[in-house]
Amino acid sequence: MRSGLVSNGMLGQDGELSPIVPDVSVVVPIKDEVESLPHLLTAIASTLQGSEYSYEIICIDDGSTDGSPQWLKEQAQVRNDLKAVILRRNYGQTAAMSAGFNYAMGKVIVTLDADLQNDPDDIPMLLGKLEEGYDLVSGWRKNRQDAALNRLLPSKIANWLIRRITGVKIHDYGCSLKAYRAELVADMNLYGELHRFLPALAYIEGARITEMPVRHHARRFGSSKYGLSRTFRVLMDLLTIAFMKKFLTRPMHVFGLFGLGSMISGALIGIYLTYVKFAYQEDIGNRPLLILAVLLLVTGVQLFCFGLLAELLMRTYHESQGRPIYRVREIVAKNGK
Repeated sequence: MRSGLVSNGMLGQDGELSPIVPDVSVVVPIKDEVESLPHLLTAIASTLQGSEYSYEIICIDDGSTDGSPQWLKEQAQVRNDLKAVILRRNYGQTAAMSAGFNYAMGKVIVTLDADLQNDPDDIPMLLGKLEEGYDLVSGWRKNRQDAALNRLLPSKIANWLIRRITGVKIHDYGCSLKAYRAELVADMNLYGELHRFLPALAYIEGARITEMPVRHHARRFGSSKYGLSRTFRVLMDLLTIAFMKKFLTRPMHVFGLFGLGSMISGALIGIYLTYVKFAYQEDIGNRPLLILAVLLLVTGVQLFCFGLLAELLMRTYHESQGRPIYRVREIVAKNGK
């Protein structure tokens, strides 16, 4: 028995045994990958049917226009291991992944891309590592098969920057092949482009994280959906993650600190100008320092007010959802009391 992951049956295409909760949910976001899908589903099924894990496959179509939705719906009607979630339009990979998490029933959730660059044969390896006590195992495309200039170089720079800011020391944030414990993703809400920062979000939730080298193949069909245009959005989301990591439950500590510093600076300049006015009888009305003092005082008050509003929003966020500001890993007590 493996750390409580293995159930009493297998979920396969034959439909002979159907456990209520599968061991593994494989979540696959899709955007115009109709050529890859038959090969991908065959590979996933072949890998997991030969393992001790029961499984389901959740395919989320994110507004495809190449026939992927129709193909998925046809397959979902004849396969017991496939659930097709068709979104109304293209919402982006973060929304598609969030939908996959919401519809997944497994004790463990594995994500991977639909373009066949991730190898489904690596899934059992990630699951085995997860059972060593980790909450998230991230794939590392150590020998990545992508263009050096417009894919590998920006990726290396981005990964270095993300490691420095978030403090989560993994090599490859962009690898979609990851394994999560289901209770971990249940605590994470995704917005914007935050899917690539899932390890950092998991770290905020107190998760134990590791990574493993995985295989990476050259794209066989279609073209990449990624490009340098996403750089700005990644940077903005990175700033969001950095703020959440340090100040999610105490936003006044950042806004209030800068606001207080600004008000003190403005007050000191004002005191100095008042002294000059009365001690030396100088005209201070046209001095730039007076404008700076007023600006600092007004800015300080605004920042302080932002801090108060952020505190109220934070409390509303946690209390309205019944979310505590802590996460319990386990409770140990004599006789279970």
